[in-house]
Amino acid sequence: MKYTNKTVWITGASSGIGEALAKAYYKNGANLILSSRRQDALEKVRATLNDDHSRIKILTLDLSLSDTFATKTADALSLFGSIDVLVNNGGISQRSIFEETDLDTVRKIMEVNYFGSVGLTREVIPHMIKRKSGHIIVTSSVAGKIGTKYRTAYAGSKHAVQGFFDSLRQEMYEHNVAVTLICPGPIKTNITKNALTGDGTSFGKMGDMHDTAMDADEMVAKIWNRLVSEKDEIVVSGWKERMALLVKRISPALLNRILKNSKVV
Repeated sequence: MKYTNKTVWITGASSGIGEALAKAYYKNGANLILSSRRQDALEKVRATLNDDHSRIKILTLDLSLSDTFATKTADALSLFGSIDVLVNNGGISQRSIFEETDLDTVRKIMEVNYFGSVGLTREVIPHMIKRKSGHIIVTSSVAGKIGTKYRTAYAGSKHAVQGFFDSLRQEMYEHNVAVTLICPGPIKTNITKNALTGDGTSFGKMGDMHDTAMDADEMVAKIWNRLVSEKDEIVVSGWKERMALLVKRISPALLNRILKNSKVV
């Protein structure tokens, strides 16, 4: 198994894409460090994988508290002695129009989605550079390439993620550290239910696009070979999102006309 004796640290590991990635890495022999804010949810993931606590460790982490990242990284390194793969998967979405969105909500989304991934990577990457080996993975989004209604703060944070990690990749080539951006379209997870409305409260329901989308396990199965191969970017989406990305390259004006009349909740 490719990841035997390798350590993979996954944020946002308590459900959805993070949980699906945990299953895949565990199946392929990895030691796992699972992080999110909720220890009880992480314990359920570990129980699902029937681990005896030897290969899965739990490390609670709040991505909005960047001043804890140095200590948390030291704790993570103490668990198995190394971090071979860092999966920056934790994040929050948005369902509100900008004029009704508090600036504090915008800041929270940016803090978690952008500064959470950037800050944690900043703490882990010296370890990878020293070892001349490592893989940084970030869950971005098709929203990091295309902006739509109700996603101003979310799309802004994911556009920032795309730019930062594309640039970081160029700096990491000489250190043999790979950087992969995963760009999903709608995936059937709780991200819409947990999305923030304008006042910072949860949206509380599944969006129409997500309700009919592929689930997280199916998504990970589709991208697994490319992820293991450390591809620079992996887009996984339905035909509508793929067509939108193609149209944007050919005619951004046409895409804007299409999106103007599209239902995107």
